Amino acid sequence: MAAISFRLKRHSAQWYARQIVRNVVVYGLLIGLGAIFILPFLWSVTSSLRETGAPLSFPPQFLPTQFNWQNYVRVFEMIPFATFFRNSVIVTAIAVFGELLSASLVAFGFARLRFPGRNLLFIVLLSTMMIPYPVTMIPSFILWVRGLGMANTFGPLVLPPFFGPAFSIFLLRQFFMTINTELDEAAKIDGASEFRIYWQIILPLAKPALATIAIFSFMANWNDFLTPLIYLSDRNLYTLALGINFLRNMRGGGELALQMAGAVMFVAPCIILYFLAQRFVIQGIVTTGLKG
Repeated sequence: MAAISFRLKRHSAQWYARQIVRNVVVYGLLIGLGAIFILPFLWSVTSSLRETGAPLSFPPQFLPTQFNWQNYVRVFEMIPFATFFRNSVIVTAIAVFGELLSASLVAFGFARLRFPGRNLLFIVLLSTMMIPYPVTMIPSFILWVRGLGMANTFGPLVLPPFFGPAFSIFLLRQFFMTINTELDEAAKIDGASEFRIYWQIILPLAKPALATIAIFSFMANWNDFLTPLIYLSDRNLYTLALGINFLRNMRGGGELALQMAGAVMFVAPCIILYFLAQRFVIQGIVTTGLKG
């Protein structure tokens, strides 16, 4: 018995040693990869605090010799940053609302309703994700500008999400299919309509998936540069993505510190939103099966 106990203790010590080595390797790799990904953002933050007009040096200096916080104030003086920010908030808020509404309705139909050709229609819907944006860019421009006369308006930016993006529909359908169908049957026995089941039963249970869709949609619309560039020509309607590019083009593309200050303020809402809702994002990705 003593020999068996000694071997068990030795094996247990070896098991703990292997676990420690494995954790050190795994956490070391994660920290290293995290540092690689966050380094460009930290460089942007430190560059935004350099002296205005300071040239780039080689080898590059990570920390400035003097922190110049006035760069952030000068961004507001050089461009109508508040107007651009307001336009981005309006466009993004309407687009996110439209995407959540349309995608949840269509996903509910694919997940909970029975009708002929449902699977075929869903396959056709998924196939639209394979069409690259440049293929539809010119027909969309003709439709919105010549057909509907919405040039230089927010219409082409905020109305397309109301038609249900395919990826959001797919994500929500996968989540809706995990909800027990007995809830629907019990609600129907009580006299509930399909819309009431969607609104009062399915949507409250789908908060993690809806939060995930909302964050993805927010980042896509907030960072969108090409669509506003195509449809907007009035500077008062510029979104923040166009505004930062306008700042970059001023004075022949110089003023790197001001550009970095504007870029940091531009990306700050996305970072804040993600940290506030990261729990819902992780939960939504796990429950919808997108973890791979």
